[in-house]
Amino acid sequence: MTLTYILLVTFAGGLASVTIAAMLTVGLLSRIVKHLVSLSTGVLLSTALLHVLPEAFESGADPHNLFLALLGGLMFFFLLEKAELYRHTHHHEGDGHHHHHHFDREQAGRGGLSVLVGDSIHNFCDGIIIAAAFLADHHLGWVTAMAIVAHEIPQEVGDYIVLLNAGFSRKKALFFNAVSGMAAVVGGLVGYYIVGPWQQLFPYLLVAASSSFIYVSVADLIPQLQRRLPWKDTALQLLWLGVGIVFVLIVVGGKHTH
Repeated sequence: MTLTYILLVTFAGGLASVTIAAMLTVGLLSRIVKHLVSLSTGVLLSTALLHVLPEAFESGADPHNLFLALLGGLMFFFLLEKAELYRHTHHHEGDGHHHHHHFDREQAGRGGLSVLVGDSIHNFCDGIIIAAAFLADHHLGWVTAMAIVAHEIPQEVGDYIVLLNAGFSRKKALFFNAVSGMAAVVGGLVGYYIVGPWQQLFPYLLVAASSSFIYVSVADLIPQLQRRLPWKDTALQLLWLGVGIVFVLIVVGGKHTH
């Protein structure tokens, strides 16, 4: 029964967080489409710096090794984006690719694949954590699963926006977000069968996931915001950055939840 619970919870949890995030984002799109990049930047940076990285560093792993993993992750996503550029997967209007409405050539981001890889790693870690909790106690497993779904929602909102900004249609963004969410099921299986040996790798997997969020924010999204604007538009950028950060703080409760 324990394995059944783990598979059901990881599947339902991954699907629920992506669906809720998509519903929230679609509701926001018609009202704040101009501010989605600012909102996404706040969500991704705060998720990485206020939740994922603290959890990794509080694990007891060697901080020097964790920083080395962070550096390696940033370099990996830099090279991954280079590969994307060489394959011409960035989008330009008039080149035959579908563009989400209101996103022009200057706004078409290149962080889609990077954020999907990072999100999959993070979801994989969540699946392992859920499995470990269920193996310890079924009640702890249910509580942990609910906490993980709650903290995934703001992250998935940010990921969904990044995919739209990278030129994905809404359907494709939802589909690929759902696919990355299913990495939790794989993590649940791995956690159930070999949870002991993998525990020492949790912090490094979490750092690898956070490096993708940091890289996409700093290398792709923030440069789109760094342009000369009237003071009112600049104030709105800061406002929506703050909204993204507060959103994460409210859902996560200002600290990691598992």
